[in-house]
Amino acid sequence: MDVIQALTPMVVVAVAFFAVIRAIFRADRNERAAINRLENQTTEGKLNS
Repeated sequence: MDVIQALTPMVVVAVAFFAVIRAIFRADRNERAAINRLENQTTEGKLNS
């Protein structure tokens, strides 16, 4: 029982860290995709003009 009590905080912190890092990477990926879409739209607009 002592082992479980000792490991629980470490596991909780590890899971929280994983969730935060995953959210950061996902947000970065979505932001890069949005920037690429915007750049493609502006490039297409210049080509069609």
